[in-house]
Amino acid sequence: MAAPSTAWRNWAGTEAAVATSVARPTSLDELTSVVAGAGRAGRTVRARGSGHSFTAVGAAHDLALDLSAWTGVTDADPATGLVTVRAGTTLRALNAELDRLGLAMTNLGDIDAQTVAGAIATGTHGTGARFGGIATQVAALELVLADGSVVRCSAGERPELFAAARVGLGALGVVTTVTLHTEPSFVLAATERPEPLTEVLAALEDNCAANDHFEFYWFPYAANALTKRNNRLPAGAVPAPLSPARQFVEYRLVENTAFGALCRIGRAVPALVPALNRFSASVLSQRSYSDVSHRVFATNRDVRFVESEYAIPRGALPEVLGELRERVPRLANPVMFPVEVRVAAADDIWLSTAYERDSAYIAVHQFVGMPYREYFDLFESVAGAAGGRPHWGKMHSLDAAVLRTRYPRFDDFVALRAELDPAGTFTNPYLERVLGKV
Repeated sequence: MAAPSTAWRNWAGTEAAVATSVARPTSLDELTSVVAGAGRAGRTVRARGSGHSFTAVGAAHDLALDLSAWTGVTDADPATGLVTVRAGTTLRALNAELDRLGLAMTNLGDIDAQTVAGAIATGTHGTGARFGGIATQVAALELVLADGSVVRCSAGERPELFAAARVGLGALGVVTTVTLHTEPSFVLAATERPEPLTEVLAALEDNCAANDHFEFYWFPYAANALTKRNNRLPAGAVPAPLSPARQFVEYRLVENTAFGALCRIGRAVPALVPALNRFSASVLSQRSYSDVSHRVFATNRDVRFVESEYAIPRGALPEVLGELRERVPRLANPVMFPVEVRVAAADDIWLSTAYERDSAYIAVHQFVGMPYREYFDLFESVAGAAGGRPHWGKMHSLDAAVLRTRYPRFDDFVALRAELDPAGTFTNPYLERVLGKV
């Protein structure tokens, strides 16, 4: 296998960095040796993950850790549902392995390209009023600290470290393994259909309460939203997925190939974007199917985009979305991509965007190569006025001074970081902006 490149670029092309060197450990001993040696030499270390974050959270400017050889499930107990997996394993690979074991994650986001460690470190989440983000499914973590020592944390063992490290931004140490709470494999019934946005917002609380997983997409120049309802079927239910032909037409051709073509037209002729946006919303159709959970949660995304996402108090969603509906059509540069709205339950993880509050998530996107700064600045201002907390892996401009006001346990996290990594071994420019210098 070729040596990992020192050059790195994220999925969206929004961030790039060149490391001075790259280490690709294949054992825990190698990993601890690399980290300890870097600490003694005064070097900085970052684990790259899969590069699916839109921020530079994983960018390494000195020593990069490539964990692509540190993968796989190391232990699984079907009786308890506890599964331990190495940090470099992608969610896609984990889902496939859990499937073979007759197990499943309780909730997932709609992208499965991230590594397990990267997904929890940045607060990746799905949707569901009764469900938390992926980090809430973590039962225990093992980390390598800056001095090369290995520590384990859970609710009963070093609980403060556990509360911090589940969404730790890679700032406390290198996560080596993650132990997850899983459950017996289950089937989700999915119903997707267009509905008037005004009706969706009026029935939001009812929809969130009546469905296990509810979300919707709104095209900024259209009156309709695409709603998605995913609900668990009883144990033993037989999946009834869409036919291969319909999957190809609707997901590959319509949602990727055709939509990508419309985006390229809009990028070339911006004046056409509102009409193209309305056309995209008008061709949405209803579909109902069922499948093994991870095949319903995750979707294929071939069209490249940039993204910003904020978590706001759930009760603030109608006001925030109402202001965006009024102001987005007046932007100088039109918006091609839909807005995604999801919900999640409150949790107790210090830097989780849902810390101690039931949350609504609004994610705004723009097709890659199209102007987005004015749009994202507007969105950040509106979400910020509602006390919004930015997704750690999505684009935002906030720094430690502002973020300290949004997170009640921010200073506790910073103090723990200073204790565990006093020399800043695990820092990079992004962390210095959002957490401050060690």
